[in-house]
Amino acid sequence: MEIRDIRAVLFDMDGTLVDSDAVVDRSWGRWATEYGLVPAEVLAVAHGNPAAATVAQFLPDATPAERTAAWARVFDLEVTDVEGVVAKPGAVELVATLDRLGQPWAVYTSAPAQLAKVRLTAAGIAPSVLVTVDDVTRGKPDPEGYLRAAELVGVPATECLVVEDTVVGLTAGQAAGALTAGLKGIAADIELPDLRKLDRLFQGLE
Repeated sequence: MEIRDIRAVLFDMDGTLVDSDAVVDRSWGRWATEYGLVPAEVLAVAHGNPAAATVAQFLPDATPAERTAAWARVFDLEVTDVEGVVAKPGAVELVATLDRLGQPWAVYTSAPAQLAKVRLTAAGIAPSVLVTVDDVTRGKPDPEGYLRAAELVGVPATECLVVEDTVVGLTAGQAAGALTAGLKGIAADIELPDLRKLDRLFQGLE
């Protein structure tokens, strides 16, 4: 499949469209410290991973109520902090190009809806289709979210391009049957130094 054959683009949010690394590092680092964990070990897992899964991994002996409280704590830290949250290089230009082309696009994120909307708004990006962890029963690397996003834009997942910056997210896109584009050096069908390259590829269709 080539760029001209792609009928819709499905984006991850954090690290892909939105630069929220500083917030994630601050929030999860503080959370790890509060729970007596090693921040570096938690941060190695937290990026791109559903928060509930990260909490479960690091608090395996916690009761369901304790895990819920732990998740609520990190969520509160994240949702009240947008300092430094900006669009990734090329993100705003890319979605504008897609809009000009009439190319459907959507966002699927492991973040809850409230947090996703806060960060996307801070970055100046307004997707018409947003799928969050609240909308799925199985998070990444399961393909459910990307299959749902494809359904909502009305395009088979096999004719979509999934754009990701983590292996867990890319795995979800591959499992959905989509073509994949990878940032940050992760192996994918299309490897991107940043979103500006993808924007140029789509501009070539105008």
